[in-house]
Amino acid sequence: MTNFDDIRPYNAEEIPAATQRLADSEVIPAIAQYLGVPAKALRERIRGIKTLKEFQLGLLKEVIEALLKKTTTKFDWSGVENIDEKKPYMFVSNHRDIVLDAMFLQYILNEAGQNTCQITFGSNLMCHPFVIDFGKINKMFRTERGGSPKEFYNSMLHMSEYMRYVITEQNESVWIAQRNGRTKDGIDVTDPAIIKMFGMSRRDDRVASLAELNIVPVAVSYEWESCDKLKTLELYLTKKNGHYEKKPGEDLNSILTGIMQPKGHVHFHICPMVTEADLNALNDCPSGEFYKRVAELMDSRINPHFYLHPNNYIAHDLRDGTTTYADRYTAEQKAAFVKYMDWMNDYPELDREELEAIFLGIYANVVR
Repeated sequence: MTNFDDIRPYNAEEIPAATQRLADSEVIPAIAQYLGVPAKALRERIRGIKTLKEFQLGLLKEVIEALLKKTTTKFDWSGVENIDEKKPYMFVSNHRDIVLDAMFLQYILNEAGQNTCQITFGSNLMCHPFVIDFGKINKMFRTERGGSPKEFYNSMLHMSEYMRYVITEQNESVWIAQRNGRTKDGIDVTDPAIIKMFGMSRRDDRVASLAELNIVPVAVSYEWESCDKLKTLELYLTKKNGHYEKKPGEDLNSILTGIMQPKGHVHFHICPMVTEADLNALNDCPSGEFYKRVAELMDSRINPHFYLHPNNYIAHDLRDGTTTYADRYTAEQKAAFVKYMDWMNDYPELDREELEAIFLGIYANVVR
């Protein structure tokens, strides 16, 4: 497996040293405070972890359950019957939170008695030693961002080869987002380039190439959108300036904000797998059209299973100035949502009307 040493997660021999580094990290006191445990006890607990199983099924499971208790009102899932515990899959989901989309799916797979999956993780997000060690212990593998066109092509080919290796040789599942980066405007669309990238590692037969990956769409829904305020400001500044320049530490801030902010009801749905018959039905299309149609097939399974919350309907009606979906929410829920929008008062120098339009779109666009 040396061909993938530059991107793979830690192997079994590397985990003990990585947990020692985690235990010694300066961020442990903050995590311990959040969990309500003494920092010394948490450090000792982490130092005692020597295997992936001890990490994922022990400490990480407890951390996720504490996180769910603190930040969600309800966490549920459906569609587990669509997957077989004996099969590895390429899970492809809409992407709303940097780390939680994949971590919650891992938790669901574990609770359903299935093996956890390996997770794509952008190189731009490996911005702190703790994040790197935590991610690579937790089966995250590096995906490169940026570079010249040739470097980008080689990185995509390398990742495609690795994911196929994981699924067909290691018999492990993989999680990847349906597009490069999180959905920021509330519109979930699978990028055909992602589907095309899957096939880069086997070019002899495009149907067989995708079919052997056992592609499974996953729909992820948060009642309160992850980093909604940060996404609103980023979209606002992008629209105003024509681009957005990230500040140092911004990715880490987004990770922490997404983890710690209230989420309300969180729902996952595991959709039916894209079968060889599904792909054969599209095989008469030219190459570019083929991958576009596969992406549309993914969307046709993900989007209907996005769990629409009262917030989505409230935002739709507020943006349109109607009461079209007034039967989907209460007056109290609407008042709470409007009150929540007071965060915009902290930015008097910005155009309030434009901020509201962007913010409401994040919640309302999915209704349409």
